Amino acid sequence: QHGRYYGVGMLIQPQLIKGQERIVVVHPMAGSPAMKAGIKPGDIIDTIQGGSTKGMTSSDVANHLKGAKGTSVKVTMIRDGFDKPLTFTLVRDEIPNPSIDVAYMIRPGIGYIHITQFQETTGQEFDDAMNSFQNLKGLVLDLRGNPGGVLVDAVAVCNRLLKRGQIIVSQRGRAYPEQIYRATQGNGGTHFPIVVLVNHNTASAAEIVSGALQDHDRALIAGETTFGKGLVQTVYPLSDGTGLTLTTYHYFTPSGRLIQRNYKGVSLYDYYYDHDTPESTKGRKVYLTDSGRTVYGGGGITPDVKLTPMKYNDFQTLLLAHYAFTRFADNYMAHRTVTRNFEVNDEVLTAFENYLKSRQIDFTAANINGVLPWIKASIKDQILTYQFNAAAGDEAIDNWDPEIQSAIDLMPKAEALEENAIKADAARMAANSTPAAPAHTAS
Repeated sequence: QHGRYYGVGMLIQPQLIKGQERIVVVHPMAGSPAMKAGIKPGDIIDTIQGGSTKGMTSSDVANHLKGAKGTSVKVTMIRDGFDKPLTFTLVRDEIPNPSIDVAYMIRPGIGYIHITQFQETTGQEFDDAMNSFQNLKGLVLDLRGNPGGVLVDAVAVCNRLLKRGQIIVSQRGRAYPEQIYRATQGNGGTHFPIVVLVNHNTASAAEIVSGALQDHDRALIAGETTFGKGLVQTVYPLSDGTGLTLTTYHYFTPSGRLIQRNYKGVSLYDYYYDHDTPESTKGRKVYLTDSGRTVYGGGGITPDVKLTPMKYNDFQTLLLAHYAFTRFADNYMAHRTVTRNFEVNDEVLTAFENYLKSRQIDFTAANINGVLPWIKASIKDQILTYQFNAAAGDEAIDNWDPEIQSAIDLMPKAEALEENAIKADAARMAANSTPAAPAHTAS
């Protein structure tokens, strides 16, 4: 869980091209040797050092591209719109691998931060992102799909948002003393509403952040009940070279909720992949937040507001299976440039439809019109990624994403939650500071 490696800086994946699986560039990373050399999303990696990549896996290709800093590697790329493969000589360099891939003002006064995982650089990345916002009046913190990671960096994120002294998480073990993590820095008295987006794949350190912010009424949690991974495991090496993994601690939220989901009597497959059970709170233990709101134990973090993720229809699935947007952008942008204010107009839509026809992807006008906002956002995403970088493309999708839009709409509710928490805290402090009445003596 480090924030850097040495290589050329490309995100790659296998795609089926004309009936054959090839390794394709999803996007070059910002500032990387690949981006500086002009490699584009959709480029097919044809050869590395003169050797064909046909039959290679993504891992094989990645291993060939990685290497010592300052060494070079020659690659050829097949690109739509060009008759011959393009040759690039890339000099390997240190490649940053940030855990925050997107951070910007999604609306005037409202910041948006997406944390992909918690690694040793996340705390500093979060500080940098927060410091970049001007006149911040609300924050959408996106932890969907975040598998967790480094505990101290999850604590660092909470440290920026909670008051000094507030509990973030506690570790409890049968054979070990309880360890409590508190906010040591605090938010410096700054107040703004926060909406945290979570889903079934939000786990571990990301659940620690969600649970702490929820228990202290610092954020409104929206989405799905999280995964429920809240244990610390220690590996003890054995003499035969194997290891014994023992659970040594469990994580608990500030209100005392156990984050770990019950795994007794559950198969390994169901534990990791079965999230189809109803999100009922019936029979679950009740806990209270700082202001007296009800939250539920029993594993994972139950959201304050449930959001149902969009499910793709058959036509959307077909387009994604054919990598239609990536391949179209590669074709459309072969001899074009666009500006950052690019929008998908009727001309671009017609070009996209013609591209689908050329690839024998069947569709009707009803197919297109039924998901038109999604199609426009997906085209814009890939065009801006091709021209600029992945972050530019992500903004196009974020501005369409129904869950992010719901989070923005929930900001007044999050603001009311925070105001109520401030009042409850003030009342608690006043009660604690009231001197006791003098004792009366009978005469």
